[in-house]
Amino acid sequence: MSEPFGTLSDGTPVHRWTLERGGVRVRVLSYGGVVQSVEVPDRAGNRADVVLGFGDLEGYLRHPEPYLGALVGRYANRIAGARFALDGRTCALEANDGRNSLHGGRQGFDKRVWHVDPVEHGIRLSRVSPDGEEGFPGRLEVSATYTLDARGALRIAYEAVTDAPTVVNLTNHSYWNLAGSGHAGGHELRIAASRYTPVDAELIPVGAPADVDGTRLDFRTARGVGSGYDHNLVLDKGTTDAPVEVAELSDPGSGRVLTVATTAPGLQLYTADHLGAPLTPGAGIALETQAFPDSPNRPDFPSTELRPGGVYTSETVYRFSVR
Repeated sequence: MSEPFGTLSDGTPVHRWTLERGGVRVRVLSYGGVVQSVEVPDRAGNRADVVLGFGDLEGYLRHPEPYLGALVGRYANRIAGARFALDGRTCALEANDGRNSLHGGRQGFDKRVWHVDPVEHGIRLSRVSPDGEEGFPGRLEVSATYTLDARGALRIAYEAVTDAPTVVNLTNHSYWNLAGSGHAGGHELRIAASRYTPVDAELIPVGAPADVDGTRLDFRTARGVGSGYDHNLVLDKGTTDAPVEVAELSDPGSGRVLTVATTAPGLQLYTADHLGAPLTPGAGIALETQAFPDSPNRPDFPSTELRPGGVYTSETVYRFSVR
């Protein structure tokens, strides 16, 4: 089901699509591929929206930087110095995070209106990112398919092809609050990651991945999240062909549980400590399944290169339950 959700200043219409199955209701916008809301029941059967979002298009236009629920790309996370070398060519990107590129630049995928087609139990969003968009090389044909299975699990499957060598790293930037409101720091979190990527003051990885042993990044056993996180965890499973469960987030008060399965090699944990009005710091927790930050400049990291004839794929599944 789709409905109008406002109009951009250039007259482009935006629509909202509602998916409902297995007791879960999800609303997705054609603007930015935004997951606007996810309504799931608690242990008493009471439904609440468990992602942060705005009630109208104006909210997303006025407050773009939190990337609430957005599909981010062409490269999620940071690229140092807003540049990288590929096949001997230096690619200069838009610097929108100090001197670095973040989430695809000033006009990344989160600020584009996507074409939407209905598919069985969901929708397929697609667009063409032209050669040179935000500095990235190659004409990229990209899609993201959002579906709900019979038990209400939300699956997002990304796919892209290019006509020239480029880099691709896509993710969803939802902020989860399984209580439905308040501060999310009391949630409990488990992540199957024995290492993380240390970063400098600009949140750019430095050195090799380090062990989480003895650090506050050790979530191998479920514990309270707290605050102060914006870190990439190196998932023990590595890159996989099919989604593997890597994380569990739970809210003791409501009993709601979110499990995350992905094909991606990394997970960015962000506790949203810097959210500004009309949002409040710590109101949600982002679990961004993706490649490592700055991979195009790090040959020791899993590659994010995509070449003609190849296909970029990545898939993440969000499952909901109660205990």
